[in-house]
Amino acid sequence: MEAQSVYIHIPFCQQICHYCDFTKFFYDEKLATEYIEALTNEVNTNIPGTKNQVNTIFIGGGTPTALNLNQLRDLLKLIDTKFDVAHCLEFTIEANPGDFDEAKIKLLKAYGVSRISLGVQVFDDVMLEELGRLHKVSDVYRTIDLLQKNGFHNISIDLIYALPNQSLEQFQRSLNEAVAFNLPHYSTYALQIEPKTVFYQRYNKGKLHRPPQEEEVKMYDMLKETMRSKGLKQYEISNFAKPGKESRHNLVYWSNEHYYGFGAGAHGYLPGKRTGNIRPLPAYIKKANEDGSPILNTETIGLREMVEEEMFLGLRKLDGVNTHDFTERFGFSCEKLYKDELSYLISKGWLQKRGKQIQLTDEGVLFGNDVFAQFLLDEEDLVLVR
Repeated sequence: MEAQSVYIHIPFCQQICHYCDFTKFFYDEKLATEYIEALTNEVNTNIPGTKNQVNTIFIGGGTPTALNLNQLRDLLKLIDTKFDVAHCLEFTIEANPGDFDEAKIKLLKAYGVSRISLGVQVFDDVMLEELGRLHKVSDVYRTIDLLQKNGFHNISIDLIYALPNQSLEQFQRSLNEAVAFNLPHYSTYALQIEPKTVFYQRYNKGKLHRPPQEEEVKMYDMLKETMRSKGLKQYEISNFAKPGKESRHNLVYWSNEHYYGFGAGAHGYLPGKRTGNIRPLPAYIKKANEDGSPILNTETIGLREMVEEEMFLGLRKLDGVNTHDFTERFGFSCEKLYKDELSYLISKGWLQKRGKQIQLTDEGVLFGNDVFAQFLLDEEDLVLVR
């Protein structure tokens, strides 16, 4: 096995959200059955044998729980056959409130799913409708209650803030309602206006009005303070958890570790390369059935790219980049390689050094893209340091 983590993409949704730019399509029963068959061939082609040991599995989307019961069972059987689910440290599936009935929940439990990530987004029915969501706030309560009654307690909620016309008071109410569940994990993101979305079209026409940037910053401060007050530690720019309940799978991404990516539009990272799969469903299904390799593009990852990504991704974590681990991994010091850049960013108040850790400051988080840009390299930079 070239990686110890697996991402599987299920691109179907009952409704397309106005802000979403992930690979997604309206659910169609026949097409979904064909997709699961093609996905099965892709996985079988690339993963030999059965019961392979992995640390994390993540089924994302789209909305994986949009699949009907038989399709979901076929997907879970595939995963159970190929991977040693019983010894997997974390097995997550994404879901929308209201998608679950008891039969689906019991099926997930029977096949070893251990963590549920719920796309709640906001605790406000009017805003949910404006986002293009199908569920209502009442569905969140019913879903969490049903999950907990069936033995699921490792539940994460996703929230979005800086929504069109959202006030500080509205966001605080949404936050308060979310943390009242006392769940172990919360992911909270500022709205991004992505190309090829409904919101992007409205924004370009002047019909979508986001809160001013200074209010977005205040919302982020409110977020951090509310989570801190409930004993939730911020371990990544957008993620908060009770101790020991951090998302193991997402930490694979931020720690620049290898993972498989299966399904339409999925990305993988294996030694020396990043891969991106074909996105359109008919093309993905055709190629996956033909040879099990529906890859659209492959990017070679050399030493320069690995070093850059180690800094970009590692600094997303609040613990930051460990200088000892960096030297162990690459054979040279990041403090020597980035001497001038680190000095500049520390003087700006955007980075700090605590022992062996290089970390973003609170202000540095707000200027993350400017910070990350400082770690882009030329090939000669590596020649000099080595």
